Amino acid sequence: MRPQDRLDVIQRNVVREMARYGREFTIDGSVVRGPGTTAVAVREHPGQDGAGHVDLGFVLHLGRAEAPVIWDCAAGLGKTEEEKLANAVRMWATTTAATVVELQERRGEHGDHYRPRELPGWHAVQGPAAVFGFGRERLSQWLAENELLPALGPALLPELAGTQLGGVKLFLGGKAGDDVAEVRINGEVSERASAALRALHWPRGERLCWARLFVLLTAEGSTPYRPEPVVAPAQPGPAASGRTRMRARELFSRWRHARRAGQ
Repeated sequence: MRPQDRLDVIQRNVVREMARYGREFTIDGSVVRGPGTTAVAVREHPGQDGAGHVDLGFVLHLGRAEAPVIWDCAAGLGKTEEEKLANAVRMWATTTAATVVELQERRGEHGDHYRPRELPGWHAVQGPAAVFGFGRERLSQWLAENELLPALGPALLPELAGTQLGGVKLFLGGKAGDDVAEVRINGEVSERASAALRALHWPRGERLCWARLFVLLTAEGSTPYRPEPVVAPAQPGPAASGRTRMRARELFSRWRHARRAGQ
């Protein structure tokens, strides 16, 4: 697929997925513009395995060079490259974009808000988890009963120094004897936090199963980099059917039965 064709597919799917949250996004050249100063940028994924990968940056203040962009990469499975890209955008929307929407709305509908004692001075917004693979009920249940962020706090805290907004992606799973645990902070792998995640006693089965989560950490008092609250529409239209009103745990439950997903 040509780069422009890939971009077209990715942008169309961003528009469709954000509509499920009651957000109207429109394609404008290299970005997809959203309400207010928000936008989603796309960049080419490097490497040989880029066919089913997307690199998306959620822009909070378009036009402000000093404002951070929340970058994240996701991958999707499918029979064609277009299907893979569509599923990758859906994965990003269900985890990462949901967390950003919750940061904006602050209504508790797309994620949970808390201040972990292990991360003093930071406010956390944790979105829903995407769990996929075989025997995913065990891993889903474990994630519902355990808080990962406090367990990783001591490893995360030193790497957040000097920042005001931290996007933390957690990816874990695999199977017994062949597991994977990766933590990325603002797009960069954290070896310290990844080791702490691997040391946790999440269930490792005999068949492959994975989970993906995204957390936004904002430094208390960092109002210049926090978006103004966005009020969700009182009555979402057909494009926002159902999922706009789902609680975080309902979104979490939805992904217990996901058929296609990726990192």
